[in-house]
Amino acid sequence: MLSILNSLFIAAVLAGTPLLLGALGEILTEKSGNLNLGVEGMMFMGAITGLAGSYYYEQGVIASGGTPNGVISAVIALICSFFAGTLGALIYSFLTITLRANQNVTGLTLTIFGTGFGNFFGEYIGQKAGGYVAVGDATKAAFTNLKIPVLSELPVIGKLLFQYNWLVYFAIILAIVMTWFFNKTRVGLNLRAVGESPATADAAGIDITKYKYFATVIGGGICGIGGMYMSMVTTKGVWVHGCVSGYGWLAVALVIFATWSPARGMLVALVFGGLTIMRMYVNIPGLPAQIYDMLPYVATILVLIITSMRESKEHAQPKSCGTNYFREER
Repeated sequence: MLSILNSLFIAAVLAGTPLLLGALGEILTEKSGNLNLGVEGMMFMGAITGLAGSYYYEQGVIASGGTPNGVISAVIALICSFFAGTLGALIYSFLTITLRANQNVTGLTLTIFGTGFGNFFGEYIGQKAGGYVAVGDATKAAFTNLKIPVLSELPVIGKLLFQYNWLVYFAIILAIVMTWFFNKTRVGLNLRAVGESPATADAAGIDITKYKYFATVIGGGICGIGGMYMSMVTTKGVWVHGCVSGYGWLAVALVIFATWSPARGMLVALVFGGLTIMRMYVNIPGLPAQIYDMLPYVATILVLIITSMRESKEHAQPKSCGTNYFREER
């Protein structure tokens, strides 16, 4: 029994990491008052560009007679996926902040665009590569579990906490930094003010447009990294059509479940990750797999009901989220 729980915990951490990255990007975006429902699309864009960046780096080095370096390949994947996510978010920002288009419609459109972008270029590059696209062993090794001296060798704790790939620790550090940023820095507090009441923040001299662009574009980049996790870790460096497979929507649900808190997001990502792979470890005879897939969303609905009943301002969505700011109406 203990062995099953340990395996379930490890699998939950690995499955929850892309959800956490997607949720962190969306939390940063929503703190500025922008509701970007294009998380799925930005994750798809990050998934294919991260994989393509590493693949073409390896091909270029091999063609020149060299040997690809896994660390350099991983950094290239990280940079490519981040900038792909920022590109998707920049499109969204221009339409909603500058042109004041409807945020919900624009976000859904971005999801459709990003999904098509990822699947189209994934298949295209795969055909050019001879059937499918996959990175080499050096890059795959860079995304495997780390062996931290001493810590990884600790009984039980070492396996549970210190033997994951570097993106897991990257996501945890990012969540901690974002928590500090929102609560302890002037820029973070200004950003929260923009999300709560842009008119008041504008009257106080805060540049609303700059803050909204900054948060939305950087948030999109983080979502792109979450997509890169799917293509480089979940599918082990091989492009799989539709590899993000709804994780972007789960990330949006996670934001609500975590009540827009990066710190709580870490715990909720673990819960969501566990729910998504639970059927592999806790199999109830006669229970359809679709019921397992529903559990994260059922939990999110319950949290929405509870937070609405409590009317807690601390745990509520930023007040201006989803509403475009018109300075002329201030």
